[in-house]
Amino acid sequence: MENDGARADAPDRGTEVLAMTEEAGEISPDEVCILIPTLEEAATIGDVIDGFLEQGYANVVVVDGGSDDGTREIARERGAQVIVQSGHGKGQAVREALEYVAAPYVLMVDGDGTYDPADADAMLEPLSRGYEHVIGNRFADMDDDAMAALNGFGNRLINRSFGFIHGATYDDVLSGYRAFTTDSVERLSLDSDGFTIETELAVECVKHGVDTTVVPISYSARPEESETNLHPLKDGGTIILALYSLAKTNNPLFYFGSLGVAGIASGGVIAMYVLWRWIQYQQGHEIIALVSAAAILLGVQLLMFGVLSDMLVTLHREQRRRLEQITRNARERDDD
Repeated sequence: MENDGARADAPDRGTEVLAMTEEAGEISPDEVCILIPTLEEAATIGDVIDGFLEQGYANVVVVDGGSDDGTREIARERGAQVIVQSGHGKGQAVREALEYVAAPYVLMVDGDGTYDPADADAMLEPLSRGYEHVIGNRFADMDDDAMAALNGFGNRLINRSFGFIHGATYDDVLSGYRAFTTDSVERLSLDSDGFTIETELAVECVKHGVDTTVVPISYSARPEESETNLHPLKDGGTIILALYSLAKTNNPLFYFGSLGVAGIASGGVIAMYVLWRWIQYQQGHEIIALVSAAAILLGVQLLMFGVLSDMLVTLHREQRRRLEQITRNARERDDD
């Protein structure tokens, strides 16, 4: 990884900074790092950086995935600090940049010019009220041509699937406009390398009990001279698979239960076929019958494993909440 300056100029993170901020009732722009992951965004990155500078946010960090169209040069000219990521993909860029940022608050935004820097204050305001993670809802004020019909359908499908699988309604889990405290993101286990980073952030917030809220934002069409790096079908399928896979540790009853139900159902269908062949033609299918029994048995075992895993996850969350409460009480006693 290479960068063109010292660590992002911002106050050291910690409880003292957060406590002072909460007492003041607002977040100072000096305490915020604007984090912009980019790849071939020369057509828009300059305007995006200028927009945040006009809003008073001078601490702008661009993490670039190896652009060869002048994105990094433009970002440096506009006063941003530039990190060239060591790997590939948006998720890897975000994870690597978060190790570099020292500000207590991060406002993450795409560099394609679709998000409005004027929404920065609205995105950060909930953090001053105790929230730890904020998601910008693009559907609240979206240009008519900002999202293709296929993309809109996929986004809504993923949002509904997220609510069903993970039990939380965030309205727009794929939004690239996020605000969060660096303390909260340190509690998350982020492994995503690509466009699944937003999905993983949302799931991890539910999993670790991060106080999350949603605020309405405006979402504009991508400029014609700027090309998207997102492939709707390929990346959409990857996101849906990630959404399901992440349920393994966040909602194991759904993950293993769905596999168990599928096993029982498939075994039942095969068993009905064997029974029908026996009744209709008096033909036995011993091997197929064994496959049916094995599928049903496996399905029952997976279902039982899902129930046990869900109990363990529930107990773990309860213990974590108690530990966090004890830690907060200890800090309050120390402050007194």
